[in-house]
Amino acid sequence: MGSIIKVNEYKDFGNNAIMTSDGAGNVTVNAAGLKATPAFEAYLSSTQSGVTDATSTKVQFDTEVFDTDGCYDNSTNYRFTPTTAGKYHVYFVFVGAVAGVSRLSQIAGVIRKNGSVYTETAIDNRSDGYGLSSAVTSISTIDMNGSSDYVECYGYVNDNSGSTVNFYGDAAGTRCVFGAARLIGV
Repeated sequence: MGSIIKVNEYKDFGNNAIMTSDGAGNVTVNAAGLKATPAFEAYLSSTQSGVTDATSTKVQFDTEVFDTDGCYDNSTNYRFTPTTAGKYHVYFVFVGAVAGVSRLSQIAGVIRKNGSVYTETAIDNRSDGYGLSSAVTSISTIDMNGSSDYVECYGYVNDNSGSTVNFYGDAAGTRCVFGAARLIGV
């Protein structure tokens, strides 16, 4: 036999609201320690063209899907600088290619913390000559100090021709995506 407890507000011993309910099944988490914030997601809304072949270049994720605490700069630095210390789940999807070239020799997605490479996902196809797809994904858990640490993403495409590279975004936000959220309980 079970019991049912009905409340509209959960409080701690200091009378601080931890969670509230509106009576219709919608719960609001009020305690910062229970929220996976700061968090954001942004995408590249159109093609970033004119990128130099075989050069690591920052992807300009210019359109925010959400930004809970205003910690993502989508206009100048294209970086996430969280205001709360913790471990963050960071993800990055990148599509890049050389127009008219179907076979690339290398493509890489790089997450940098404070300007230094933290995680790199690369596909290297120089040995077999068959080419490769133009998308990579990089995911990492990064410890951030909540005051000055930042993360940003770079793309690298090489087709061995010296041609101009494009990073392919789209208005729907389905190609090049960058996001992060603070993990709770770790």
